[in-house]
Amino acid sequence: MSSSVSQGRIPAHSPPNHVVWRRWAGWLALIVIAYVIGESAEAVLPAAHLLAPLVAGLALAATGLTADQVPARLNRTCQAGLGVLIGSYLNPNTLEHASSAMLPLTVVTVATIGLSLLAAAVMARTGRIDRASATLGMVAGGSAAVISTAQDHDADSRTVAFLQCLRVALVAATAPLVVHWMISPQSTAPVTATPYTGGGWRVVTGDHQGIGLLLLAGVAFAGVLIGRAVRLPSPALLGPMLLTAAITAAGFLEEFAPTGLLRAFLFTIVGLDIGLRFTRPAMAHIRRLLPLALCCTVAISIACAGLAWLLSATVRIPLTDAYLATTPGGINAVLTTAVATHADVSLISSVQSVRLFIMVLLAPLVIRLFTPRPRPVGPGSG
Repeated sequence: MSSSVSQGRIPAHSPPNHVVWRRWAGWLALIVIAYVIGESAEAVLPAAHLLAPLVAGLALAATGLTADQVPARLNRTCQAGLGVLIGSYLNPNTLEHASSAMLPLTVVTVATIGLSLLAAAVMARTGRIDRASATLGMVAGGSAAVISTAQDHDADSRTVAFLQCLRVALVAATAPLVVHWMISPQSTAPVTATPYTGGGWRVVTGDHQGIGLLLLAGVAFAGVLIGRAVRLPSPALLGPMLLTAAITAAGFLEEFAPTGLLRAFLFTIVGLDIGLRFTRPAMAHIRRLLPLALCCTVAISIACAGLAWLLSATVRIPLTDAYLATTPGGINAVLTTAVATHADVSLISSVQSVRLFIMVLLAPLVIRLFTPRPRPVGPGSG
């Protein structure tokens, strides 16, 4: 008799191989369907490959059609891919374009972080949500990465997703209208933010797709190992992100970041994973949170517009460029608007990319610093 049985424990049995394969085939089919839904919504929905699968997963969970969650292994793999994507933003071209405005950019980034923390404190105090969820929900940038790591920081991923998606939708909807108002009061046709696809059927940014995929897998795997070895918070995301940033900033390799189809599938998995967590009680809580969340998001957007005015006056760049460079996230819609209005895309992309990198890197540290730790319970604790 085995020791586990003699101690009164029943050993766990792995499911048969055909059950495992059937489960993974079901998840693959669901992800492909969610991707198709997101692709079809590109023309009408901001961040469609994130939001449309989220809504689809929400519908499945709210109607009780499924109670399953995206497998943890798949979720970690997705985080590693997102880490490589965000790390690739810190490339030599980005650093060169941002260097001329580094001091004002630093001030704007610090101010944006301060605004996010202030809004999070208001949300936590008056909205009856925990500080970690409020902080991650109000982080202005990197919505997909922030949402995917919410559980790593003991945050409610549904609340984080709701707050992040509300911010992205607000920025995407208002940026074209604000820029149109700034540059052309006489024009009658508003600027339309068409989808920023950036790659079509390509899966990595380089010309050699096979080699790029191998490099992507190697960097992601090595980054996760390094992240675990040095005990980074969210090692599956921050490890690959920091390793990719080091590689691309040094100018060694720049052609393995996810793009096009692969990037869309990464966003699809994140959206689907969060959508499946929306139960009916969670929906009721979010509905009560909407007025306060909308007020805080609008306040941050207005404050960032004020920072844009200061940046424009300091660095002497057009106000429209400064506004698009300092919007609180929504990078795809912002870049699309910049292209459509003939703005300085290089500057805007650089400022947004560097700030996105900094915000995603600092979010876990901010959680640790500003979230009170529970007091130990035991003799002498009272």
